[in-house]
Amino acid sequence: MLIETQRLVIRDLQTEDEVPFAEMAADGSLNDIGFDEDCGSWMAEWVAEAKELTLRDNPLMDYLAYTVTLKDSGIVVGSVGCSYYDDLQETGITYFMGARYRKNGYAAEAVKAYIEFFFSNYDVHRMIATVRDENISSWKVVEKANFKLTEKKRYRDINDDKEELYRFYEITRGNDYEPASDY
Repeated sequence: MLIETQRLVIRDLQTEDEVPFAEMAADGSLNDIGFDEDCGSWMAEWVAEAKELTLRDNPLMDYLAYTVTLKDSGIVVGSVGCSYYDDLQETGITYFMGARYRKNGYAAEAVKAYIEFFFSNYDVHRMIATVRDENISSWKVVEKANFKLTEKKRYRDINDDKEELYRFYEITRGNDYEPASDY
């Protein structure tokens, strides 16, 4: 898979992506998504598994992860994709940006581009986003990508120790999603 936006390239994961992903997690900024400071010891395994799931290409069953790079330099800045939530029976958007690449609009740009790809390539008519209520930056990303808030409720995500207050969003093909002419 290859998507190009004004500033980004979204591509299939490569084995060498494990190094920048582990470096991003080293400062603890990716703990909420399960990438702890010590993830370097298991990152190669995660990348290999994510590559296998991407080959299966089933957003109604698997986690599909892609690498986000800066178009002009090729620097890895994060990841975008989707994951199937067994407990909710829904496909949800997934993304992360390394701490030093945040507040540049890269996450919203990557999410918008991935949503366009997703609705153009899969026979899925709705995608959700689950965001902790306290994570204002993240819920602003999904709102910029035209996800609509549907409810707030207590929820325990896969990486949570206990239930937390979450914001639930959705975007549907045709109603909320509009192909972007620019990102």
